[in-house]
Amino acid sequence: MDRIEIGFMGVGLVLMLIGIRVPIGAAMGSTAFLGIWAMMGWRPAVGITKAIPFNLIGDWNLSAIPMFLFMGFIAVEGGLTRGLFGAARILLARIPGGLASSTVVASALFASASGSSVASAAAFSRISVPEMLKSRYDMGLATGSVAAAGTLGALIPPSVLMIVYGLLLDTSISTLFVAGIMPGLLTALAFIILITLRCSINPNLAPRVEVTATRAETRALLADAWPLPVLILGVMGGIFTGIFTATEAGAVGAFLAFALSLIRGRLTLPILRRALLDTASGTSEIFIVVLGAALFSRFIALATIPDYVVGLLDGYSTLTVLILICAVFIVMGAFLESISIMLLTLPVLGPVLAVHDVNLIWFGVLTIKLLEVGLVTPPMGMNVFVIKSALGDRVRLGQIFRGVSWFIAIDMVVLALLVAFPAISLWLPEMMGS
Repeated sequence: MDRIEIGFMGVGLVLMLIGIRVPIGAAMGSTAFLGIWAMMGWRPAVGITKAIPFNLIGDWNLSAIPMFLFMGFIAVEGGLTRGLFGAARILLARIPGGLASSTVVASALFASASGSSVASAAAFSRISVPEMLKSRYDMGLATGSVAAAGTLGALIPPSVLMIVYGLLLDTSISTLFVAGIMPGLLTALAFIILITLRCSINPNLAPRVEVTATRAETRALLADAWPLPVLILGVMGGIFTGIFTATEAGAVGAFLAFALSLIRGRLTLPILRRALLDTASGTSEIFIVVLGAALFSRFIALATIPDYVVGLLDGYSTLTVLILICAVFIVMGAFLESISIMLLTLPVLGPVLAVHDVNLIWFGVLTIKLLEVGLVTPPMGMNVFVIKSALGDRVRLGQIFRGVSWFIAIDMVVLALLVAFPAISLWLPEMMGS
């Protein structure tokens, strides 16, 4: 049996193990060890399995992951995300479908701080969906806007997914952060325009809601919402101005979140303890997956799978290759978690992208966009099932998928624009010299 056959058997084994719910880090790591053993023998397999984790964990860039996770947990547990929906609701009250548009704004900010699209969907299914239903909003619009808005968090930095992408393809994390801003804002604006147009054409989707608030109430809402935008601006402003790197920004963000929660009097010992434990747990889970993927990447490289894929796609245009990659990512996104998809695919796609001279920063934005679209794509869109779990019998899965389908269509339009006009992603990094 030659190497390429062993390689494809390994890929099949990993997919089978994932299908029967074996943790993906264990599935990739164990398969890689067995595959290298089969190709090269016991001693090389043991040597590679010992060396890769040691070298990987020593990478300074990985320290940004626990720092950004801690920042997110402190921001959520410390109450820095409170008041986002209320403040956005006041600001967008006059436009049709204002509550749904407020959800887009507030959820995007929440997701960018928490680093989790799923957490955003879970939170706003309890915060904004009841408010929209109370105002007689269409169920599909209410739940669809929450599911779609949660996906914005990975594009609007800081983003753990961008850190993992940068490490896998050896690209600048700071530049990725900057490149994600315009596509993230464009997507949010597209969602708001979609909601406004639909509700203008069919007012029954979202009856007008008169939001009346005194000047004192408005000030109170804005006072409750300011910490999170300040936190995000502080982190990104430091990266933009070159005061600190993206890796150092994680520590700065964690400190700012800690300080803001302390100043507002919402940081208690139980909250700090819970945030530290959640950070340790989340970091361990990510690192185990990353270690397994690093071993698997070495295995598929030794099995010459990347060279085989390059040969398979030889003669196809760059656009055709990108369309095929987009289709694969969207299908996988409906079934697998985002980091797992990147770890499975990018080691194979790296050589393909190099052959076609694809800008890795631009492709990174496309990758994150595709992964987040997968979270709301039938039949297993994770955000949709999170909302269904939160709302129970009040909503049917079909209603949520019907509502989110409009946003998926808009995501496809935005994705087409990002492919057709790379400058949308690259203009800001080039202007700032990133």
